[in-house]
Amino acid sequence: MAGDGLVGIVLVSHSAQVAASVAELARGLAGGGGAAVPVAPAGGTEAGELGTSAELIAAAAASVDRGAGVAVLTDLGSAVLTVKALLAEGGELPEGTRLVDAPFVEGAVAAVVTASAGADLDAVEAAAGEAYTYRKV
Repeated sequence: MAGDGLVGIVLVSHSAQVAASVAELARGLAGGGGAAVPVAPAGGTEAGELGTSAELIAAAAASVDRGAGVAVLTDLGSAVLTVKALLAEGGELPEGTRLVDAPFVEGAVAAVVTASAGADLDAVEAAAGEAYTYRKV
């Protein structure tokens, strides 16, 4: 999609509620700019159960694509494997979609904050990945 040029963000969790809650948290902590960032949760299965769905992930990525790339953050094992498979197959995800190695919650917040400033996909990925270094003690 052509448009605002903001990086889109997809949050893939085994739980629809977790993905939606992390998206809400990231937007809220990003402040006013976070509302403009296209963020889509892709959690659970089409049947509303725990798991991951290639179809939900692909639809979420298409919904946030604004032409500046799509950063995909995942929670656990099969979410990562599902995104990797979609990327390997090609054609299912928008051009410029990237799996981002980052902690799910902290990385999502960093990605949305960075994207809200108009940063490119490389900067969004770097900010999310830097969340691994956040110290809690």
